[in-house]
Amino acid sequence: MKTIGIGAAAFTFMLIGTLAGSASAVDSTLVKDAATADYCHMKFPAIRSRTLPTRDPQVKGNATGDVIDYYGDCNESPTSRDQVIEQKHDESFSFGRNYEDGD
Repeated sequence: MKTIGIGAAAFTFMLIGTLAGSASAVDSTLVKDAATADYCHMKFPAIRSRTLPTRDPQVKGNATGDVIDYYGDCNESPTSRDQVIEQKHDESFSFGRNYEDGD
C-alpha cells in the first residue's frame, strides 16, 4: 500500500475545505462584499411570491437557488421595501413575457 505524504494529505484536506466553504457561501442567507463604505455587492434569496403582497415578506429557502444579485447601498436587506417593489416588478414582467400573446 502506498502512503501519502503529509503535504499531499494537507493539500487534500485544504481542497475539500475550500470546496465545502464555496458550497456553503452559495447557500448562505446573505453574502456581503463591501466595495466601499456605502456600496456593496450582496447575494440573498428571493422573496416568496405569495408573500410579496403581505406586510411580512418571507425569503425562499436556500435550496431553491433563486438568488438576488444586488449591487448598491450596504444597508439593503432581502425583505426591504425596495426589494419587494423590484421583485414585484420582475414577477409581473416575467408573467407578461411568459403568458401574454406577443402578436
